Amino acid sequence: MENTNLVIRPFDAATDLKKLSSIWFEASLKAHPFIGEARLTEQRKLIEDEYLPKAETSVAYLDGEVVGFISLLGSFVGGIFIAPDRQGFGIGRKLIADAFARTGELSLEVYTENEQAVRFYRGIGFCEVSRRDIDESGLPFPNATLILKG
Repeated sequence: MENTNLVIRPFDAATDLKKLSSIWFEASLKAHPFIGEARLTEQRKLIEDEYLPKAETSVAYLDGEVVGFISLLGSFVGGIFIAPDRQGFGIGRKLIADAFARTGELSLEVYTENEQAVRFYRGIGFCEVSRRDIDESGLPFPNATLILKG
């Protein structure tokens, strides 16, 4: 399904913060059940207070509704999250394409247990360059680093 009405615009903290936090939380529960709801609830506060305000975030807006976002730290994708009921319709691809057009190269880390995300990234051309057995918090959740080059 093509999203011809999809608009990608800059993040507006006044209007977007709570909606993006909700999308992040719901998508994380679906994609990262191994982390657990309690830990994700703790991380949500960091998303709202630290990560979204400090990153360059672009918001996907479809038919009057916020449906996803991508947050960049330079050319590093700190996060890309699509509302669970809107996944599989090309929104993530468009967010990646928009970010790539601005940076010329993207890198990211993905939990290897999140097989849907790993397939998505590989399917659009990301290549794995390294792996580690623990996440950035030192927890035993393996990660892979992926890169997309022009």
